[in-house]
Amino acid sequence: MPAYLIANINVTDPALFDTYRAQVPAVIAQYGGKYAVRGGAMEVVEGSSPFQRLVVLEFPTMAALKSFYHSPEYAPLTALRQKASTGDVILVEGYAP
Repeated sequence: MPAYLIANINVTDPALFDTYRAQVPAVIAQYGGKYAVRGGAMEVVEGSSPFQRLVVLEFPTMAALKSFYHSPEYAPLTALRQKASTGDVILVEGYAP
């Protein structure tokens, strides 16, 4: 069953965040992940939007997602992202009928 990392990011240091963005795709791919959403244009059609920069990553399984998130390759990138932004990150299981 697929699993997703969903992040709502508020970039506070654009130059530093660009460094993170340049390095993270290779690590995501290394663990079988791919971008489903990467900060694209958003349109609020109901309610008010709490979203700043929305990112959704898809992985084949929750185990693969957790391996990525807790990996030694991603740890320094997590620290970099946290220096360059604030936000929320969740891991969620997908749906397989």
